[in-house]
Amino acid sequence: MGSQNVQQRRLGRSGLRVSSATLGTMNFDSGPGTACDEGEARRIIDAYLDAGGNVIDTADIYCGGRSEEIVGRAITARRDSVVLATKGSGPLGEGPNDRGLSRMHLTRALEASLRRLRTDHVDLYQCHNWSGDTPVEETMSTLDGFVRSGKVRYIGCSNYTAAQIVECQLTSRHLGATPFVSLQPHYSLLARDIEAEILPTCDRHGLGTLTYGALASGMLAGRYRRGAEPEEGSRMHRWLNLPHPAAVRWVGAMMTDRNFEVVDEVVQAAGKLGSTPAAVAIAWVAGRRGVSSVIVGPRSVDQLADNLRGFALELPAEVAAHLETVSVPANQPINGMPVAQRGAV
Repeated sequence: MGSQNVQQRRLGRSGLRVSSATLGTMNFDSGPGTACDEGEARRIIDAYLDAGGNVIDTADIYCGGRSEEIVGRAITARRDSVVLATKGSGPLGEGPNDRGLSRMHLTRALEASLRRLRTDHVDLYQCHNWSGDTPVEETMSTLDGFVRSGKVRYIGCSNYTAAQIVECQLTSRHLGATPFVSLQPHYSLLARDIEAEILPTCDRHGLGTLTYGALASGMLAGRYRRGAEPEEGSRMHRWLNLPHPAAVRWVGAMMTDRNFEVVDEVVQAAGKLGSTPAAVAIAWVAGRRGVSSVIVGPRSVDQLADNLRGFALELPAEVAAHLETVSVPANQPINGMPVAQRGAV
């Protein structure tokens, strides 16, 4: 895993340089029998940084805060070479002020994250989800205060709509406050909703993107087969065995004939290129206009190595165009453009 695998890109209109690959840490947990214990997590972090990556993304709600704790211990000796990103707003308790984007909750959440991460500042602090319960002015002024205090360098958001992004950016301008420089959106060959409005909005308002879900929960890595039960231990298998009807419906929505048709095309492209389906799926997202970095969430060093191949793979134009065409949902027009024109958004 050499440093040639990843490039450095500017994040939005900021001066921050981020690697094309971001290391996601949602799987990092402590103790035996977990998805990715601390020993393997540390090996993944070292291998990622050695490969030239510089962004590690976590959140206060990942594994009850244990993900932040593992990351904090692992990067102590390399803190200055890491763009450390975390997120707040998720529920941290049962109280009415234990979630959301209020000044009270965000201040508590940031201080707790700093303690777990063993650092005096976060390089990128992100609102994990929109909260309609708090005035935007309160949230943006609070985040601006974090930047002015030196506890946060840049701010961003995650899972925001185009309208929410615009409201926040205009509010920050009105207040003379720090604007967002990034968005974390869901984006893959199986989920291209952001192309219609969100990516153009990010471009107009100066946000780069750290996209997640490039492998569509393993679908685009070729881990599942049409008509076959998901293998034990896979994400789909775990979701099918959760006591929640919504989880079963989600698996059904993912494992459709249409999605498997796209997966088949990715598998075929990987065979022709002498690569892997995961690498092809990641390379397609990494090459899209408006994408600053692609978040990968490996559970092992081997998975990381396979993911990083996607950042060294340059898809031939005809392959990228073919995947672009076959993956556009028939019922999802994008800005009214015909299929042949939908590549550059």
